[in-house]
Amino acid sequence: MKVTSQALALISAILLNTSKAFTSVQKASTTSSLSVANDLFVEMTAETGAAAAAGTANTHSSVTTYYGETLKESADLQTNACCTAARPAPHIAKAISNIHPDVIKKYYGCGFCVPDEVEGCTILDLGCGAGRDVYIASQLVGKKGRVIGVDMTPEQLKVAKETQAYHAEKFGYDNVEFHEGLIEKLDDIPSLKDGSVDIIISNCVINLCPDKESVLKSCHRLLKPGGELYFSDVYASRRVPQELREDEVLWGECLSGALYWNDFQNLAKQCGFKDPRLVEDAPITIENKKVQDKIEEMGHKNLEFYSATYRLFQLDCLEPHCEDYGQAVIYKGTIPRFESGWSLDDHHYMEKGKVFPVCGNTYNMLKETRFEKHFDFVGDWSTHYGIFDGCGTSMPFKSSIDGVSTKGGGGGGCC
Repeated sequence: MKVTSQALALISAILLNTSKAFTSVQKASTTSSLSVANDLFVEMTAETGAAAAAGTANTHSSVTTYYGETLKESADLQTNACCTAARPAPHIAKAISNIHPDVIKKYYGCGFCVPDEVEGCTILDLGCGAGRDVYIASQLVGKKGRVIGVDMTPEQLKVAKETQAYHAEKFGYDNVEFHEGLIEKLDDIPSLKDGSVDIIISNCVINLCPDKESVLKSCHRLLKPGGELYFSDVYASRRVPQELREDEVLWGECLSGALYWNDFQNLAKQCGFKDPRLVEDAPITIENKKVQDKIEEMGHKNLEFYSATYRLFQLDCLEPHCEDYGQAVIYKGTIPRFESGWSLDDHHYMEKGKVFPVCGNTYNMLKETRFEKHFDFVGDWSTHYGIFDGCGTSMPFKSSIDGVSTKGGGGGGCC
């Protein structure tokens, strides 16, 4: 990895401005965790001044260079943060087997982020790279569906587009399109209209983006009511210190840009996603002694990273917390490949035919979305019984307790 001093200087300038913003917030007597999150993670284009705008542009340039030129294939990654250890489900493995080897070789994701029940849907992939997840989704949505990929790296998109004809012949149809652009500036893509997308996916990309707030707000705007943002990314157990955020390699490796998990949840709620749901998670062990030693020498040995998949529904009817209305659902066993039971998230596994008590938010996530036809619904909204039992605010990652992945197929160091 050849890192230019100019690139490092530019990134340092960005992070210095971020640090000053954070310091000023700390001095205010009414500081909230959300305001701190905004100062730490909202892109510099939200501020005034040519220096901030230039700094953000050069962060994009640095990431583009890293993924477009420095990394030639997955094996070039210097840590295991952007790799997938869990074995894919059989239907995903089958879809991957149909994808061109050049696309597979350029894959840098950290999970499998295509949800269930997507046939006929319109899916938008943010940071699609060479198109691996686009071509997986293409097979799952079928010829009546549509998949749109957006990425800012020309070298990656070149691979995606050059193999488009190959995949159209392999699948028997062509239902994909690719656009070059920033995921913070989806307004610049004319074909993306408000309320036009059923599902948005992203695979270990949002952490690379300086302006995470703009990304989440755009997702909320583009999704149809009842649609969802379903994505895998990297999160930290605490706010990543400035000296680590200045490291170009750690940023490109999906570590330095990771959001503190609670800042992410607060930011998601601010952007309209009122009840973020964790689907699965796994600890990330940095299997690179040089990188690990560097983090420890800076005094951050206890900083932990996690790969996690979240689903965020575009539902205005959701409440900030899980409220109990005495409701329940009964799963019919009709979602393909899940005849015996199905999981909405990491703590809602619903067995076929069994009455399953749920909070009002879970009730709506099933009733007001594409999943409605797969459930019977019990109860109404006439009586409120208080907060739903077990609704808490501690760190959500189960793997933080025992170090064991909740992802299907096992754990390991990779995410």
